[in-house]
Amino acid sequence: MAASTDEKSKLLGSNSSVNKLDDRSDLEFRVYGRRWFILVVVFLLNLTNGMIWITFSPIADTTVPYYKITPFELNILVLVFAIASVPFGFIASWVLDTLGLRLSLILAGWLNGVGSFLRNVSTFDFVPEDTKFTWCLTGQVLAACAQPFIMFAPTKLAAIWFAGDQRATANMLASMANPLGILVANLLAPNVVQGQKDIPLLLWIITAPSLLVMFMATFGICSSVPPTPPTSSAEEKSEPFFQGLKQIVKNKRYWFLNFVFGCGLALFTAYSSFLDQMLCPRGYTDTFAGLCGALMIGTGAVGAVFAGIYVDRTKRFEELVKVCWCFSCLFAVAFSQVARLHNQQILVALCSALFGGFGFAIYPICMELAVEVTYPVAEATSAGLMVISGQVQGIIYMLLVQFIAQDLPLLFQTSTGYNLHAVGAVYSSRLTSSFSDKYRV
Repeated sequence: MAASTDEKSKLLGSNSSVNKLDDRSDLEFRVYGRRWFILVVVFLLNLTNGMIWITFSPIADTTVPYYKITPFELNILVLVFAIASVPFGFIASWVLDTLGLRLSLILAGWLNGVGSFLRNVSTFDFVPEDTKFTWCLTGQVLAACAQPFIMFAPTKLAAIWFAGDQRATANMLASMANPLGILVANLLAPNVVQGQKDIPLLLWIITAPSLLVMFMATFGICSSVPPTPPTSSAEEKSEPFFQGLKQIVKNKRYWFLNFVFGCGLALFTAYSSFLDQMLCPRGYTDTFAGLCGALMIGTGAVGAVFAGIYVDRTKRFEELVKVCWCFSCLFAVAFSQVARLHNQQILVALCSALFGGFGFAIYPICMELAVEVTYPVAEATSAGLMVISGQVQGIIYMLLVQFIAQDLPLLFQTSTGYNLHAVGAVYSSRLTSSFSDKYRV
């Protein structure tokens, strides 16, 4: 009887401790309003970094004579971002996992802001003509070094600051800012720059928000983690950086996802880089090619919004990725075939929009899925290797395309019809407008 009484008291005691634990959990796992401020900082960093990256591409015909450079040197301003992301990607992953989100964002903000400002220095009158491009390239390199710190941050931010039903949405909002920045720069640059004298104005328009978010990150972010975690998974410590790498090496599911995601990101990079080359030889204008690029990014951002909301509610990550991946491949093939035809603007634009809509939708979802399949490896490590995979494959795709490209006649529309000029394959897709001006009659 005494024993049964003791057992009963122990049982009651254990139930009481469980109740206390439940009460503690209700108090412990909470979210803080400041998470939205950090999300805005990451969003603006990604937005301005994307604008810095692609600034000179839409105005290549004006940039080349302004800096007195060759088309190859102009391409370096764009390629340096893909090149820098590989070595600095590993550094960014280690900093995020070891030193925390706050230091990583502050470092990214200063690299991004100072890099953007140095590009403005290249336009000052006291700078010698033969060093203007050097100043501009130095600023571009600093901003390129900031890119991995910025692009790896969304998954880390979503995991440690947001509740489980908000992670995919937060990741989507922060991640989609980079392509939105590319979209804004493509629309802004041609409208602002009507001549060489307007280039300094364009650079200041981009530098102003870059410096603003630099100070927002420095003085507005007070800690890397919230006082109390939003979920139980956020409370647990991630694996150390090098230990996490060892675990990832053995994870076959992750490497399959890594390769497939990298293919998709590289395919988008190649398409956006060579869009003008693909369309202009078939008689389409530069303006239409730019519209197709804008549709690709715009519909992709919309698709990512709906995808993020959907997976937050249903948790069907794998199903959504498989469906979107199949449709994005389908419309990528359709676009490559339709783009070979003349006077098919509607079909070309539709295929471009649908390719972006389904392709971009899986970007933040794959990032979240990478975190899930590698748990408890740190978020920055798993997500960072995904971006590095896309950049490496993107460089390979772009070099391969230029190697196997064949000379095509370039067809331009004039007031009296079409005028056909046999010209070599254009080295840089971003210089198509300058070639158009040269050969238009």
